[in-house]
Formats: sequence, C-alpha cells, structure tokens
Amino acid sequence: MFFWQLVLSGLSIGSLYAVVGLGIVLLYRTSRVLNFAHGDLAMVTTMIAYSLLTSAGVVFAGSVALTLLAAFALGSLFYFIVIRPVKEATLLGQIITTAGFALVLGGAAVVIWGAGTKALPFPLSRFRFYDVFGLRIDQLTIGSFIVSVITMLLLYLLVQKTKFGLAMRAVSQNDAAARVLGIPVRRVYAVTWGVSAVLGAIGGLLLAPVTFVSPTMMFDPFLKGFAAAVLGGLDSLPGVIIGGVILGVVENVFGGYVSTAFKSTVAFVMIIAVLLVRPEGLLGRKFQRRV
Repeated sequence: MFFWQLVLSGLSIGSLYAVVGLGIVLLYRTSRVLNFAHGDLAMVTTMIAYSLLTSAGVVFAGSVALTLLAAFALGSLFYFIVIRPVKEATLLGQIITTAGFALVLGGAAVVIWGAGTKALPFPLSRFRFYDVFGLRIDQLTIGSFIVSVITMLLLYLLVQKTKFGLAMRAVSQNDAAARVLGIPVRRVYAVTWGVSAVLGAIGGLLLAPVTFVSPTMMFDPFLKGFAAAVLGGLDSLPGVIIGGVILGVVENVFGGYVSTAFKSTVAFVMIIAVLLVRPEGLLGRKFQRRV
C-alpha cells in the first residue's frame, strides 16, 4: 500500500511538472526558442497573486483571474521586448538572452518583495486527508491533480480544435509560408508566449503551498519541467505530459524507498539513459538532415 501511496503522490507532482513543461514545449515547437526565463516569469506572477491576496485584499478567485491575466500580458510583452529583437539570433544567443532576463526578474522580485519566503493563502490544505481505496490523499494533492488535468485538456482544445491552434501549428511548420497565407505571425507568437506564461503561472500557484513564495521558488520546478520536456520530446505536447508523470513517479518512489536527498539525481540519470537510446525523446520527432 505504501508503494501505491508514493505512486499517487508522484502522479500529482508529475502533473505539475507537466504543466510547467507544457509552457516550455509550446514555445519551442512554435517559435524554436528555449525560454530559460519561464520559471522566473511564473515566480513573478505568483508574487503578484501573493500581493493581491495579502495586500490588496482581493478574494482568491479574483486574485487567480487577475494573476492569469497578468501572466498573459507579461508573456506577450516579453516576446515583443526581449524575444522579437533577437529572433534571428542563434539558439545559444536566444538562450543567453532569456537566461539573462531571468536574472533580471529574480533581482526585481528581491527588490519588490524581498528575499524571504512567504506563505500564499490557499483554499486547499495539505493537512486535510481523505481515504480513497485505503490510500490517504490530502486535499491539495487532489485539487492540484484535477486543475492540472483540466489545464491539459484546455490546452489540447486550444491547439487542436480552434482556428488559433491551426494558425499556431501552421507557424510552427513554416512561419514564412504562414505569413504569405495571411496569418498574423507576430500576433500568433505573442499570444503563444502569453499562453506559455499562463501555464507557468498555474504551475506556480499550485506549487506555492508546498514550496512557499520566494524569488527562488520556481528554480527546481523549472528544471523538472524542462527535464520532462526533454524526456518526452521538446516538440511533443503529449510527450511532456508523459515525461512529467514518469519523472514525478520515479523520483517519489525512489525518495520513499531509498533517500529523498538523491531522488532528483536518479530522475535525471533516467532521463540521460532514455536520451542515449532516443535523443529526440520518447515521443519527439526524429529529424534527418538531407544533402
């Protein structure tokens, strides 16, 4: 029973890794940019939620709505101010740019909110448990998993069942051809960056009751989300979900039976092993260079 308890907890935390990773993959498959400021954007929006709840006195639902709107605006603004000027730069140049902006966001958070940890008022508790088939599940775990699944379903509907999703897929295939067809490529990029930031904000809000709110709160979740993206395939949305779940379950089971100190290490070793066999990830597309 202890094993299944660990698996269940791993599914919940893995789904959060997947939500964070979905933002990374969504950007990479659309604009071919690896955003190393993804975690810090999520951190800033979570800090905004904290301020709305504690200083402005906004109710939780209103704070979440305003936070997600702020995340979308920040993500779109990030594209226009930071990414668009370096769109033609090399991949390394873009990575350095986003990593540098991550440092700027982290520094700004310290100046505005301070370097200490803060408790985010949250309606779900880690200490209220329910018995389900002999397993004890806390309220926060259940709520986080449900919200994560709903987020994944909404993203699927956006990408696969809407005109904007069709435009996004067209831009990801060939932005020059999409522009000839009349698709507003810049607008697609801006909205995609906004949606990615919203995904990060959702992950940050769900992780805040566990990690607490601080300028470094998203460092480890971002690494795990990025690892899930690499494991599943940087161009595969279903892949990052599978990668996140595998990552969460493996590290949780290892932590429960062996040591929590090295559970992250084992998870990354597993990723390296998978990439040695499939460099493109579990569900990533294999590209061949033609001459």
